[in-house]
Amino acid sequence: MDQSLSRGDGHGGEVAAKRPNLSSGEDRLSALHDDIIVLILLRLDTISEAARTSVLSSRWRWIWTLLQELTFTSAPDDRHILEVLAVPEAPALHRLHVVSNDRAHLDSVAAWLPIAARRLSGAFMYYNSAEGEREDDEEEDEGKKGTIALPCFGNATKIVLSLRFFSLVLPPSGAFTRLTVLILERIRFQGTCEVGDMVSSPRCPCLKMLRIRDACGVARLTLHSESLLQIDLRCLNGLQRLDIDAPVLNELALVKCFVRNQSLVANISAPQLLHLIWRDVYHPSYVQLGNLGKLQWLGAKHILVYGQRYNIFNFNALRLLQHFQVIPTVSIVLCYPQVIGNFPYLMEDITYVPHVMFLTMYVMNQGHSFGAGSFHVLRLCTGVRRLSLVLRPANPNNLEAQSTCPSGCICDQPTNWKTENLSLNFLRDVEITGLRGSEHEAAFLKQLFNWAVILEKVKITFDRCVMKSKAKEFCHRLSDISRPETLMEFYMYRDSDRQ
Repeated sequence: MDQSLSRGDGHGGEVAAKRPNLSSGEDRLSALHDDIIVLILLRLDTISEAARTSVLSSRWRWIWTLLQELTFTSAPDDRHILEVLAVPEAPALHRLHVVSNDRAHLDSVAAWLPIAARRLSGAFMYYNSAEGEREDDEEEDEGKKGTIALPCFGNATKIVLSLRFFSLVLPPSGAFTRLTVLILERIRFQGTCEVGDMVSSPRCPCLKMLRIRDACGVARLTLHSESLLQIDLRCLNGLQRLDIDAPVLNELALVKCFVRNQSLVANISAPQLLHLIWRDVYHPSYVQLGNLGKLQWLGAKHILVYGQRYNIFNFNALRLLQHFQVIPTVSIVLCYPQVIGNFPYLMEDITYVPHVMFLTMYVMNQGHSFGAGSFHVLRLCTGVRRLSLVLRPANPNNLEAQSTCPSGCICDQPTNWKTENLSLNFLRDVEITGLRGSEHEAAFLKQLFNWAVILEKVKITFDRCVMKSKAKEFCHRLSDISRPETLMEFYMYRDSDRQ
C-alpha cells in the first residue's frame, strides 16, 4: 500500500521521509477523521464489537456512540442496550436490530424501547429467540410469558417484530407518520387498541406493506388504508371478521386465518387488486370480494386428490374458482396423503377452473402417481398456453417416503388419463421443477407430450437429491419421447446453484 501511495503522489521519497516511525509509539489511529472511524465501525457485526475498539485509540473511546446503525445479537443483558441508546447527544438512528433470548422478564425491554422510539429514524427489527413457547399454550400464565408495550415510533420507516408469542400491547394513540413496512410475527395481541386501528390511514398514512403471521388475539381486523399496496395475513388464530377497504391495494394473501364452523364475515374492497392468494375458508354467502376486475393472479386453496368424502377443502376451493370467469394466471395445489389406502378419489369435486392462460400446478406428493389429478385439472384448462409444474414432497423431513409408493397403491386410478385424448392446442411452454426421475413422472410426461401437439419448449430442473448419472439417463429418455421440434432444457443443482 505504501508503494502505491508513492506512485500516486509522484514524490515517493519525500512521502517516505515524512512518514512517522511506527516504533515511536505515536497514535496514528487518533488522526483519522470521525466519519472514517464510523465507516470502519459500521463494518463490524455488533455494537459490542464496535465498543471494544476503544482500546485501539483514546479518541475511539466514544466514537462508537455516534453510530447510526446498531446491532445487538443475543445480548446477555439488555442493560447494555439501554446504556448505548441513552448516550447524551447521540444522533438519530437509521437502523436498530435487536435479537434477545429473554423468555420471562421484559422489564429491560420496557426501559429501552421508548428511547429507541425517540431516536429511531429508519428501520427497527426486534426478534425474541427464546425457546419453548407454543402458539396453542393457552394455559401458561401470561405474566410469565411477559408483555411488550409498543410505543409510537413516529419516524420509523420499517418495523419488524417477532416475539415467540410474547404479548404485544399496541399504542392507543400517536401516528407512525413515516412507516412504510410493518411485519408482526408470532405475537399474542393484548390491550384495548386493535391492530386495524393502528395500521389504518389516520395513524399510518404512508404504510405500503403489512404482514401479520402466526398471531393470536385478533378476532376482528378492520383495515381502512389509502396507501397499502400489500397485505399478507397468515395463521391469525381465531379470526372471525375481516374488513378491508384499500383502494390502491395490489396484493392480498389470506392463509389459514378463519375459524371453521363459526360465524364468519369477510368484506374486501380492493378495485386495484392484481394478486390474490386465498387459501382459507370461502363461501360467497359470507365472503364478499367486491370488484376484482383487474385481478391477474389467483392462488386458490389446496385441493385434496384423495381423502375423506365430503371434505370441505375441495368445496372451498371450487367456490373460490367459480367466483371468476377469466384469470390470466392461476396457481393450484394438489395434495396427496402419504398413505392413500382406500380413500376415495376426490377430484370430481372440482368441476370448474376459470379461463386461464398461465397455469402453475403444485403437486404435494409422496412418490405417488399424479397423472390422474393433473389430467383432471388440465382437462378444465384446455386453453392454457404456459404450464409450470412444481413437484414438492408433502413431508420434506421424510426422505424415504418422498420417493416410495406402497405396493398395490391406487394412486394411478382412475386410469382414464392414460387412454383418453386431451387436446392442449395452445400449450407452448412447459416448466417442471423438482423432477426425481421416477416411473410415475416419465409416464405423465409421455402423455403430456402427446396432449400438447405444438409444444415449443420444455424446461426441466431436477430435484437437489438426484444424482448426475440418473439425471443424464432421464434426459435421454425424455428426449426420445418428445417431439423433434420441441426444445428440451435440463438443469440440476450443484451445491446451491442451479446449472
